[in-house]
Amino acid sequence: MAKTIQYQNYTIARADNGAITVAKDGEVCSNAKAALREIASQAGFTIDEKWNTYQIGAKLISFLENKGLVPTTDIEKAVEGSAAEIAGAKVRVYGKAQNRTVLGIAHAYMIMYPHATLEDLRKAFPNSLNPTAGTDELFTYATAPTPKGEYRSYFDLPEELLVTGDGKKVQMACLWTKPTFERIVSHAKQYGIIIADFEKAAGGAKKGGFRLEYLNGYVPPVQKKSRAGLWIAIAVIAILLALLAFLLGRKPEPQIVEKVVTVVDTVYVQQIEEIEKNFNAAEFVAGKADLSEEAKFVLHDLAKMMQKHPEIKLQLVGHCSAEGDAAFNQKLSEQRAQAAVDFMISRGIDASRLEAIGKGTSELKNPENPTAPENRRTEFIVVE
Repeated sequence: MAKTIQYQNYTIARADNGAITVAKDGEVCSNAKAALREIASQAGFTIDEKWNTYQIGAKLISFLENKGLVPTTDIEKAVEGSAAEIAGAKVRVYGKAQNRTVLGIAHAYMIMYPHATLEDLRKAFPNSLNPTAGTDELFTYATAPTPKGEYRSYFDLPEELLVTGDGKKVQMACLWTKPTFERIVSHAKQYGIIIADFEKAAGGAKKGGFRLEYLNGYVPPVQKKSRAGLWIAIAVIAILLALLAFLLGRKPEPQIVEKVVTVVDTVYVQQIEEIEKNFNAAEFVAGKADLSEEAKFVLHDLAKMMQKHPEIKLQLVGHCSAEGDAAFNQKLSEQRAQAAVDFMISRGIDASRLEAIGKGTSELKNPENPTAPENRRTEFIVVE
């Protein structure tokens, strides 16, 4: 069951699926495992190196409670709400501040309903939810970001904007009081969106972000691309063919040929490297190839990036550290790579663009320490 405990300036939260989140002074720690190690060191708790993040979190919570280092909490109190509420939810929003949690709710809705337009958003979240927002509309088409230091009434930074089904960018009102915050949280439940209560902030002006977790096996839909682009491409090709026919009918003239050097855009390569780093930080359960919710969340970002770059082909290469039987490790590395590939295919990426490879313990990243954690990894390699 879900549980949250407070130890000194840390908050440790365990979700129903065992996922562990750690916050320090109200800010979520990006590396939960490292934060758990720090807490364990302060509390005098010894961690087995073979334990994964889920195991460390569960055992540390039990240790702190048994030692009387934290107030005992009612195990029946799930931080996100009742068991029935969680069972029927699709997306859970973790926000570092009150207003950022609201922004996360809007982003969750757009992921669940990728075809939604601005008018759909306004119907889903009417202005009556926040009459004190200081704006005529909770959602409006994006404008230029407010100059630094000036008061802003909308989330207008590029990373905050919503993209509707018709390709328009939309901004959301950013002033939310405690009563209006509670109102939209309650309203969002009808769409299967819940929040993690332990990250709610008392005020709405604190900086921070949000993240989403998919619950109960929910997989967001993939927006179908419009055929308009296809017809435009056909029209362009027809014009080019007509132009080519005209030029072929003319007498050739001497031409000066310039050599054009094309520089390959490597921005997406950097994105893939960052996604690979986040995927490996999510970690697999020891000895298993099941994807964690955190890993699925990262792969969802990879799928979106590959949809934007249809020319990309990837090899997903699994590696293991040298504990245990070599044959078992070889098969496990293959299964983990294939699990990632299968998930990407389920997100709409063509199987011909993906290849799963397992290398077991044959290519250790740290050969001097064969059992080191960095040897357990999955590489995302762009196929030229």
